[in-house]
Amino acid sequence: MSPRRSRLRRISASFVTVALATLTAVVFTTVPAQAATLTVTQAISTQDGSTATVRGYVVGQPTATSTVVTSSYPSDYALALAAAPGETDTADMLYVQIPSAFRSAWGLQSNPDLVGQQIDVTGTLTAYFSHAGHKNATAFATVGGGSPEDPDPTDPTDPPTSGEIPSGYYDAAAGKSGEQLKTALNQIIDNHTTLAYSQVWDALKAVDEDPDNPNNILTVYSQLSLPKSSNGGDPDQWNREHTWAKSHGDFGTSAGPGTDIHHLMPEDVSVNSTRGNLDFDDTSGSVDQCSGCGVDNDSFAPPAETRGDIARAMFYMAVRYEGTDSYVDLELNDQVGNGSAPYIGKLSVLKEWHTADPPSEFEINRNDEIYADWQHNRNPFVDHPEWVDAIW
Repeated sequence: MSPRRSRLRRISASFVTVALATLTAVVFTTVPAQAATLTVTQAISTQDGSTATVRGYVVGQPTATSTVVTSSYPSDYALALAAAPGETDTADMLYVQIPSAFRSAWGLQSNPDLVGQQIDVTGTLTAYFSHAGHKNATAFATVGGGSPEDPDPTDPTDPPTSGEIPSGYYDAAAGKSGEQLKTALNQIIDNHTTLAYSQVWDALKAVDEDPDNPNNILTVYSQLSLPKSSNGGDPDQWNREHTWAKSHGDFGTSAGPGTDIHHLMPEDVSVNSTRGNLDFDDTSGSVDQCSGCGVDNDSFAPPAETRGDIARAMFYMAVRYEGTDSYVDLELNDQVGNGSAPYIGKLSVLKEWHTADPPSEFEINRNDEIYADWQHNRNPFVDHPEWVDAIW
């Protein structure tokens, strides 16, 4: 089972019972003051990847390294904590990432009255927005009482959902199908921040971070957890894989499709080289260092755990890049061996992969983070998997 999938499927029922009881105690009760609770000042000076509970006052929402807004909150993705209510110096604030499971109850767009309240947050002390931060939270609680509205992120009966879609984001697509839906989605997602190729390294280190190790990233094919610092071009390092092969349309690494992180993902250098610019298809040929992968002379298959991720990245690219701007028109077809033509196949197989491997919590969070922190557009097929059949 891939580390990108939910680990709960692998543990016994008795352990689940204990884990849920423990989590309930953490999330829904006051965290005692005598527990190892850090102040905001202590947390700012302890950015070492350790797990800790931090107590502070909610003072606003970070939107950039040195910007915290205190009204008209743009989303539910983050909040800022300080040692005192009303703090205005961002240097004295801790930026807290709010995972998807907690956003409806703790995000400031949905809950602006949280500002001024003192809360405890348990998570990882690591940079966020290139600022002293707190990420991968497992519990939030108001000081003096918890919130019964908090979802349980470890409950297997509460599957991940992409509930962080901004209000009205997809309104223009409502009621449409076929080419009309494809055109509407293109117009929704084509207005986004374009990254330089050098920025892709930092983006992937953030959006593909290993949930079990904030110092590592997860590779998309080989499913390896590799140090973020081990990026480069040497064997056993990881590099920037264009899942839509950049030669299919000859867009290279130039800004636009060549730097779009909805389809750029980390991969082991050797496995990336094996994939090359092959189309995607079911195949049984084995791949060194990539359990579950397949390869032959004209196609490549990722492992079952991420085939849906790859398929939805292909659907995104075919909708985002329609040739209506300065970029190439990319399309899906039902063949392999597309070479330098602006096509990727096989469409029929990608649809099967999409159905067999629906969006995971990792993929949903990745989509949310790309929207919130990097490109400010979304992959519609992570948010609405049903739109694949509506278009193709």
